[in-house]
This record gives sequence, C-alpha cells and structure tokens, in this order.
Amino acid sequence: MAQNSVDGMVSGVIGSEDWDHQYAVVNGVRLHYVECGSGPLVILLHGFPEFWYAWRYQIPALAAAGYRVIALDQRGYNLSDKPKGVRHYRLDSLLDDVLSIIRHAGEQSAVVVGHDWGGAVAWNFAMRHPQAVEKLIVLNAPHPQRFLEELLTFSQFCKSWYMALFQLPWLPEMLIRAGDYAGLERTLRNDPVHPGAFGEADIALYKQAISQPGALTATINYYRALFRVNPVGYKRTITRIDVPTLLIWGEQDRYLGIRLTEGLGALVPKLQLERIPDASHWVQAEVPERVNALMVDFLRTTDGIPTVASSKPQ
Repeated sequence: MAQNSVDGMVSGVIGSEDWDHQYAVVNGVRLHYVECGSGPLVILLHGFPEFWYAWRYQIPALAAAGYRVIALDQRGYNLSDKPKGVRHYRLDSLLDDVLSIIRHAGEQSAVVVGHDWGGAVAWNFAMRHPQAVEKLIVLNAPHPQRFLEELLTFSQFCKSWYMALFQLPWLPEMLIRAGDYAGLERTLRNDPVHPGAFGEADIALYKQAISQPGALTATINYYRALFRVNPVGYKRTITRIDVPTLLIWGEQDRYLGIRLTEGLGALVPKLQLERIPDASHWVQAEVPERVNALMVDFLRTTDGIPTVASSKPQ
C-alpha cells in the first residue's frame, strides 16, 4: 500500500492533516510511523492484525492534550520492513525496536501504550527497560504472568486456540487470505459490541495493510516466535512493574477472559484498572471517547493510584 493511499483514506479523521508519516532505520530494520503533536513522548504500539491506524482516534486526542505522539508500524506490519524468518520476531527484537524508536526521537524515556500484541510488547518492555518507561498504558492485553497461569485453564485455552493453529507452516496464511481476507472482515464487522466500529474504509485499510508483500507471514511469525521461547527462562524475566500503569479492558473480549485482569496487585502495585462492560477486544476503536478520556486523565496525574473501576456508558 502506498503511503499516499493511506493519507487519502484517513483524510476524514479529525486532525489527520497534521499527522506526519516518517521512517526510522533502527535495530537493523526500517520502521514506518506516524507522528503528531509536541511535548512528552507517547509511543503507541498496535496489535494483530492491525497497524498504526489502530490509534486513529487516540492520536489527535493525545496531541491535543499536549503530547508528542508516535504511532508505530511494528516490524512486519504495513509499511515497516518485514525481515524473513521467525527469529526476527523474537520478543528481544521487538523490545529493541521500541527502545531504538525512543532514542531516535531524541528521548531517554516515554509513555508506552500497547493494545493486543502491542500490549504484550509494552508489558515486557516495562519489565526489561523500566528506566525508559514514564508510564504504562495497556489495552486488552494480559500481563505475561497472568496469561501463563490462565492459559492452563480450559476456558482460556479454548479462547487461544488460534495460537496453536498459527504454529503450522503456510496453512494459517492460506486460511486468512481466503475469500479476499473474508475472515478478517467478519471479525472487524462482528466482534465489536457496537455495530459499525469499523467502517468500510477502515476494513479496506486493514486488508491493504495485511496484504502487503510478506506482511501476513511476518505478523503470524510473532506467534511462532513466542511458542519457541523457553518458558523456564522466560519466567525469570518477569519482574514487578513499579511505574504507574493503566489497564483498560473491554469486558466482551472473546479472545481473552476477564480473569486475566485479576490478581495483578503484587505484579503491578501502581495499577489503575478500568473495565468497560460494553466493549470488546477492539476497545479503542469501539468506545474511543471513553478510552481517550481515561488515557488523558491518567497521564495528567502525578502518580498511579491502585484502583479497580468499571467505566459505564455515558
């Protein structure tokens, strides 16, 4: 997908005329990102099967609140490089990309925000590079310790069945491509609690991004690399996160159970948990006003206060 195509299709999003498309060669790959605003740095990390556009509603809100926003195409996605081979999608490489982007932006630290796979990167980044994280915001992505625990339950194992499928060669790619990415379209149309969370133009952009040469295999390689990690060695890297943390969770997530939001007190002492009953896994696209308000209010506080809340519809 050409950059001009992206620019044209997002021209209707409020504030998009001020978004700057840039590239950075870091950690051996060329990464594309969208930048907007000035002030303290906020890094936005999308999930699967998304790209920087997943944050289309958050970019203008954060910029208007006085932040410099960088919404990244993570390696393998959309306009960023797609190195061949599973090893290039190991967690260490993903974390190095984030650290390198922060340095590329001329900063030593940033607010790190992630959804889905981007949330997994954000959790691990806060554990491995705590000095580089001012605050942490995660949307519908489980803390690694809780995910390892819950994956052993029948309920969560059934929700995560696709991860096992993704370990197979070529078959997942064939299934996702089938019918002009019909499965992806059904997901974006039917998953959200609120109909129309993803419009025709949104779905077209998602299809174009995932159909970039090499993108589909690269994005699935995140899951393949994850399953090749030594679990004993990985558990040693799980440490307490002491930075102020906001966890936003759409309760109607069909991939991740609500129990994943429980038992986090010792792991993340400065946690603010906000559950949104009428939202799905795609929470920031489905209820953007509520998500934006939660994020901005959290960033404007001086410290994290441990709370558990349920954000009701206004």
